[in-house]
Amino acid sequence: MNKKIALVTGASRGIGRAVAERLAADGLQVVVHYNGHEADAKETVARIERSGGTAVAVQAELGDEQGVRKLVDAVREYAGRLDVLVNNAAALPAGPMATDTPEQFDRLFAVNVRAPYFLVQQLLPLMGEGGRIVNVTSVATRMANPTQTSFAMAKGALEVMTRTLAQELGGRGITVNAVAPGATRTEVNAEAFTGLEQFITGLTALGRLGTAEDVAEVIAWLASDQARWVTGQVVDASGGLHLGPAVSAEATPATVN
Repeated sequence: MNKKIALVTGASRGIGRAVAERLAADGLQVVVHYNGHEADAKETVARIERSGGTAVAVQAELGDEQGVRKLVDAVREYAGRLDVLVNNAAALPAGPMATDTPEQFDRLFAVNVRAPYFLVQQLLPLMGEGGRIVNVTSVATRMANPTQTSFAMAKGALEVMTRTLAQELGGRGITVNAVAPGATRTEVNAEAFTGLEQFITGLTALGRLGTAEDVAEVIAWLASDQARWVTGQVVDASGGLHLGPAVSAEATPATVN
């Protein structure tokens, strides 16, 4: 039986790499998308191959329409079909509204919203019953962070798309879900947590920063047959970031009946 085919966008490093490796470990052939980090993408492929898996790297700039078409054409030529699509690639937050620019705003929405939308549109003809679409969003959609307004807006749009597509594609047996990571330390962003780790972990129910592998496990489950009855959901994969104030059981008033 032929292996299932997965496309993971933004898979050269970080969460994308962990997802690509995890899906390959489950026996899927993985198309590793990247934009500007060719060496890292090749390393992702090499790591998968060293573990006995199969992968290929494809470069495409998802900020423009030609890049989306290029990636779709590459998947079609590589396998002629697609079983799992993980929309992970993202443009990073551009800062608070006061310092944002129209150019930054447009690129953020092009990569974070328009690209996933048209990737789904153009890849659906390659996806049959039992297909899986997983969109990577963010806990920024449920937390008011003024430094990430446009980023949260874009991820919110992706969550709305998740629900509406789940309704549209359910008749074809295709599930559509989203995974919302929180503070996740990877080899790419480790320095960003310098001096902040204790503060963030103090706001996290599970008391630590997340890892790329933590998030990849959730995505791999949603991409599996075990999650066949789950669709239209946003799964929080943040370890319980910002659920509320940390209060010990001893400090909680007893319930009076």
